[in-house]
Amino acid sequence: MIYIIYISFSFMIVGLLLAAIRFIKGPTAGDRTVALDTLTTILVAGLVLLGYVFGRYIYLDVALVYGVLGFIGVIVIARYLEGAL
Repeated sequence: MIYIIYISFSFMIVGLLLAAIRFIKGPTAGDRTVALDTLTTILVAGLVLLGYVFGRYIYLDVALVYGVLGFIGVIVIARYLEGAL
């Protein structure tokens, strides 16, 4: 079971690195927004996995709040880029 957790963390780290590269080098603001949303999603999944590993359910609450705030942030950025604000 511990190998599955190590493999999951390694895939998350690779995903975080790739999304961070896209966030930094993104040619358009839309690419950066999608990369930010991807980073948020991967970090929420990492918090959930950490909650499982440590047996602390507070990480699940933090992941939920972080996911909602990340979603609202991406919606605000997308509406700004669209010109609706």
